[in-house]
Amino acid sequence: MFYEVTIHTVRPGAAPQALAALQGNLAAGGGKLLACWSSEIGALNRILVIREADPAGEAAHREALAHDNDPYGISAFAVSTACDIFASFPSVPPIKTGEMGPFFEVRTYELKPAGLPWTVEAWGRMLPGRTARSPILTAMYSTTGAVTRLMHIWPYKTLDQRGQIRAAAVADKLWPPPGGTEHFASMQTDIYVPAPFSPIK
Repeated sequence: MFYEVTIHTVRPGAAPQALAALQGNLAAGGGKLLACWSSEIGALNRILVIREADPAGEAAHREALAHDNDPYGISAFAVSTACDIFASFPSVPPIKTGEMGPFFEVRTYELKPAGLPWTVEAWGRMLPGRTARSPILTAMYSTTGAVTRLMHIWPYKTLDQRGQIRAAAVADKLWPPPGGTEHFASMQTDIYVPAPFSPIK
């Protein structure tokens, strides 16, 4: 399964206005909207949008965006936009919409060269034990932009729940896969919360 992941960075304090402007734009076209969230902890003033993607039509989609004066409808608020295609790990089911959060931990790693095959294999072995403790929304790797990046997203009901589950998974040696950090060049964690109109909340 392929996903289009767009991250808009907006001016400080402009996220509410940008989300309101995005709502109509996101409903107007593109692949099926799955998520629209704003950052709460970590890299702030960001809006993350996830859509289903069709790689075959991606070139035409990018060309149309490049010639649009206001492709996302938020040029009055935006500082920058990054948009890339990600492919889901074979061991992870397709993203489903619904109420899962309202806190979403988005972890992004830049992998070292040749780090992806090891990571996919190790995650395939370890994920069943980890997801028995709490569900994963998705794990996916970039096929455009800076490659290769790994992004995995975990929903939680509270931040306390996140801390407790993660600590227990580490203590029980369920997570992370041993040796994984040897394949990472950088790591980042951000917490997002859903916009009112996000299909995934």
